[in-house]
Amino acid sequence: MNYDVLIIGAGMSGLAAGIRLAYYDKKVCILEKHHRVGGLNSFYSRDGHKFDVGLHAMTNYVPQGTKSTPLPKLLRQLKLKAEDFALCQQRISAIKFAEKTIRFNNDLDFFIQEVADNFPAQADNFRKLLITISEYDALALDAEPIPAREVIGSIISDPLLIDMLLCPLMYYGNAKENDMEFGQFVIMFSSIFCEGFARPQSGVRQILDVLVKKYRDNGGELRLKCGVKSIQVDNGRAMSILLDNGEMLTADKIISSAGYVETMRLLSDHDPARVNHDVGQLSFVEFIMILDKEPSKMGYDTTITFFNNSDRFHYRKPDDLVDISSGVICCPNNFHFESPLPEAMLRVTNMANFDHWNKLGQEEYKAQKAAWLETSLKEVVKFVPDFRESIVYTDIFTPKTIHRFTGHLNGAVYGTPNKIKTGSTHLDNLFICGTDQGFLGIIGAMLSGISMANLHVLQKG
Repeated sequence: MNYDVLIIGAGMSGLAAGIRLAYYDKKVCILEKHHRVGGLNSFYSRDGHKFDVGLHAMTNYVPQGTKSTPLPKLLRQLKLKAEDFALCQQRISAIKFAEKTIRFNNDLDFFIQEVADNFPAQADNFRKLLITISEYDALALDAEPIPAREVIGSIISDPLLIDMLLCPLMYYGNAKENDMEFGQFVIMFSSIFCEGFARPQSGVRQILDVLVKKYRDNGGELRLKCGVKSIQVDNGRAMSILLDNGEMLTADKIISSAGYVETMRLLSDHDPARVNHDVGQLSFVEFIMILDKEPSKMGYDTTITFFNNSDRFHYRKPDDLVDISSGVICCPNNFHFESPLPEAMLRVTNMANFDHWNKLGQEEYKAQKAAWLETSLKEVVKFVPDFRESIVYTDIFTPKTIHRFTGHLNGAVYGTPNKIKTGSTHLDNLFICGTDQGFLGIIGAMLSGISMANLHVLQKG
């Protein structure tokens, strides 16, 4: 069967690209190897408990009526309304280091004052950084990469403040060790600090249900449990896709959200020497805990806490199975919901080493998950009220889990550090969207799919 466009992967970027193309009457089919959509941002149930994967919060929140920011642009492109996502704002979040705590919410002026209160000598420099951020075109597809630490360090002289600014941005969207590309810094800074966090009361299911319905209502075809075995290449073009079940599909153009290196490995003429992009190394472990009471009743009202207990913030592949020196504590209950969530929950995220987790045998793997849960929580309760006696159920995912369910090499959540802003490959009808195109986060992923659909299909005909 022939399509105008085949899309590999039904994550946020693939679904958004599919909606955009289907709306303009393109014959489009999304291929997803799993039985559920979402990719890195999905959901599951276990023992009667419902969990989100990936989603802590959606960034880029702005009130209805705001224009010219990513969220309203996204809604316009997908012909959706703000109420379709039913977003509820965060209460307040915090960056907690041993020496300082900086709080932030969805009001940039509040954050500016927090920085000034904690770093009075840097207040003017921070305002200069804000001007630099506002003037930088982070979406320019031809921009040369610039190290963020180099730019920030030329404006702000306090290394502690630099680390505290980088910590949330790196944890929520950075594939490079200990630094990030300045354009990516600008995008993430704007999405978290200038705009803000929000979450649907029913979690990521709300977003995915809306996207799938919109896609199908516009005539798009979605095939689940439909893995891609290879992309057949001839004369500089991707000619067809061979499915795991032996079926062959053809298309004028192919958009892949599987990751750049992962997509290149699907090519029938794959040549490792031609793939000059590093494989991502940064992955995470997450401990999810169901509690017998809401954290607010223990005195914890914070939505998300980014913490670090070292002299400096180190964002890199750890030498051990897990690095407990920094992490993220997410409380899904602490958003401004109209009614309480069915269960109280805390989620703790730390950096982890895929290679070490992947080589463990089944019994040792299980034992190490339990051991690192205990070790991580000993550090976490230095930053939040001790909730350990209130835990009634736990679930844990590791880099090995991420690799199994997404196919990302090394369980690398944010893909290769070498982003391809144009989405182009060496084949003239094969394109990349999603994480490795360079727009990260849920809103960023959807905008990536839309941008690539617009640029490579709709504008070119």
